[in-house]
Amino acid sequence: MEFFRIRKDIPFMRHALVFNVISLVTFIAAVFFLATKGLHLSIEFTGGTLLEVSYAQAPDLEKIRKQMDADGFADIQVLNFGSSRDVLIRVPLAKDAETAKVGERVMESIAKVSGGDTADVPTLKRVEFVGPQVGKELATDGAMALLLVVIGIVIYLAIRFEWRFAISAIIANLHDVVIILGFFAFFQWEFSLPVLAAVLAVLGYSVNESVVVFDRVRETFKKKRGLTTPEVLNHAITSTISRTIITHGCTQMMVTSMLVFGGVALHYFALALTIGILFGIYSSVLVASPLVMWMGVSREQFIKPKKDKPEGMTEDGACV
Repeated sequence: MEFFRIRKDIPFMRHALVFNVISLVTFIAAVFFLATKGLHLSIEFTGGTLLEVSYAQAPDLEKIRKQMDADGFADIQVLNFGSSRDVLIRVPLAKDAETAKVGERVMESIAKVSGGDTADVPTLKRVEFVGPQVGKELATDGAMALLLVVIGIVIYLAIRFEWRFAISAIIANLHDVVIILGFFAFFQWEFSLPVLAAVLAVLGYSVNESVVVFDRVRETFKKKRGLTTPEVLNHAITSTISRTIITHGCTQMMVTSMLVFGGVALHYFALALTIGILFGIYSSVLVASPLVMWMGVSREQFIKPKKDKPEGMTEDGACV
């Protein structure tokens, strides 16, 4: 399905060097912020106290957050858990705080929100301590998951297309991941397990766009003769623009809904997906495709040469 069709190919490859210089600068900046500022890890990675409380009626989560901020709790998470009357509170590990007393302090703080109304006083259902060792294991498992995804993508693209496509696509996809992490490091947004899930989703989403473009490149090489490699890439990208707008536009509408209406629990998850979608389009068109061109992709790599038949032999191999 197409909303429109562009008759004349857009010369993307003419400006490939400029866009790749911009990408390189952005990538280096992201790495710099990751190295200097680091990620603002959530309680799942750093350890802390987790409390589940229940109310007789749905509480105002924003009032709870403001009250806990006023009582000196920093970087807390307050969100609904299961129903609108159940609330999950995550408190990061504090160096100067006694773990056993954190739960008591939290209950004292959120009890102030009720204003003396016994009907609004929360009931503590459970309290757990997440140790730093658990957080370290989660970080290690997350890094391993990312590595396995990368290896799987490289193998898939190398088998389906050619090694030049595999290397170009994985460089472009890792470019997207590092830039997402760079945004989170620069603005010190909280990096949690949902954000990690978004990063892994972006890897798969971005490689899907690269596969569509590369598939059209291979098809154009086979069907159209006389075109140079830059012209083939321009044609492949131009002919898939309508599909790109439909796919990414629909996805971004849903992600924007989560970003606007999803609340605190989905905010950074949707934000990571938004950055990933935008840079995924950019990298597939203006990073992966130029890299394929510079690595020397050509029509001969997709057209199998015809074997010359010996004299006196028919097509089925029989002697004349």
